[in-house]
Amino acid sequence: MGSVSEVNGLKSSLEETLISYHNLGENEWRLAKKAKDVTVWRKPSTEFSGFLYKAQGLVKENPNRIVDYIRPGPYRLNWDSLMTSMDIVKTFDKVCCVLYRCAVLYRCVMWCSTGVLRDALQVCCVMRYMTAGQLWNIIAPREFVDFSYTTEFQDGLLSCGVSVSHDEHRHSCVRGFNHPCGWFCVPVEGGGDSAPQSLLTGYIQTDLRGMIPQSAVDTAMASSLVNFYSDLRGALKT
Repeated sequence: MGSVSEVNGLKSSLEETLISYHNLGENEWRLAKKAKDVTVWRKPSTEFSGFLYKAQGLVKENPNRIVDYIRPGPYRLNWDSLMTSMDIVKTFDKVCCVLYRCAVLYRCVMWCSTGVLRDALQVCCVMRYMTAGQLWNIIAPREFVDFSYTTEFQDGLLSCGVSVSHDEHRHSCVRGFNHPCGWFCVPVEGGGDSAPQSLLTGYIQTDLRGMIPQSAVDTAMASSLVNFYSDLRGALKT
């Protein structure tokens, strides 16, 4: 993957797939886990033999800052307890590369409402990352290589991704595969104070591969999504 047509085709397909998940009716989903401030549902995936998970909760921050903490960049490793390493393997836009490097160097939020930076949101990259072991290491660490794309959606943002082939492989661990996944983040009213508030909705369908009991996978996926919101909210308060 690397030509303009290939990248644009993948972007369009990925965005359309995530929007189709977002438009599914409530009766399509079955409750998987409910916490105080986040709910997780699931349904059989059409991509593989596992489940497509949906997670939703309110986050007290504006969509730009929330997505800046979720997508590939300098913040994710600081707060995501499941992610242990991350490398940007390839970028497909010079603006993305420049802004990413600036963010790494200066640790500042660079995504605001100006036209230039808003255009920079519509860029993509390939990232390689490692996840920590789960359930007392019943699920060992995994490696993933994902194409990542962030764009505008309604009054907010959509950050989505899908695993792609990559020759270099850490042979000490199993490489998992993310079927189309993504996070919709849109502003909402009714927070009760002047602080901004957003509705964050995620769709995740991860094939962990390897010899893992399905019950362990189901427990790990639902719990990790609840923890994701808790970790993210904590990071945004700092």
